[in-house]
Amino acid sequence: MSEAVRVEEHREWKGVYIVELGDGSLRIATKNIVPGQRVYGERLFRYEDVEYREWNPYRSKLGGALLKGLVEFPVREGDRILYLGIGSGTTASHISDIIGWKGVIYGVEFAPRVMRDLLVVVRDRRNIYPILADARFPEKYRHLVGLTNGIYADIAQPEQAAIVARNASLFLERNGYLLLAIKARSIDVTLEPSEVYRREVDVLRSSGFKIVDVVHLDPFDRDHAMIYARYERG
Repeated sequence: MSEAVRVEEHREWKGVYIVELGDGSLRIATKNIVPGQRVYGERLFRYEDVEYREWNPYRSKLGGALLKGLVEFPVREGDRILYLGIGSGTTASHISDIIGWKGVIYGVEFAPRVMRDLLVVVRDRRNIYPILADARFPEKYRHLVGLTNGIYADIAQPEQAAIVARNASLFLERNGYLLLAIKARSIDVTLEPSEVYRREVDVLRSSGFKIVDVVHLDPFDRDHAMIYARYERG
């Protein structure tokens, strides 16, 4: 546990904190709703009897997107979020901190081994509901997920935007937000990443999304981009 010199909530990113350390360096962090829990080996900071978790942008694409200048951070306390490709819970744990106990994350994961790691995290983070399922077939978990404020997607499959669009048609409210981490090499290794991003953006637009921002994640994640969009159908 490290002692912070100063902690302040970011002026624009609600629920995200700037931590100043003794050497003058700055880190982003979230307020830990499960004090004492580390999810992926991140550092814990204490300031005025409150515990914060460092948000490592090299381990979390959303953290990297914020530091690369994402135009807006749409996640709010109390939000209901469908998380496609939740993995072992690294980024989801920070979203969990931000939405708090009044919010909920429906976490869809296809790999049973990864799901076992996630179950360790959600044992204490009761605002994450794990769902072992394939995001390509949202009808199979329709009975488990309600209408959501947002979708976060990080799925290493071709047709990532099309998979998101199918889920949005069932679960995303009108004007709901999408944060989509595009993995260019998972879609087409023969194309330049910029061409892959353009194609996925076109799919989203044709599916009723308005693109708000596209942020390239280098150097945190090579050949990755974060797309932020709003759903105009629903």
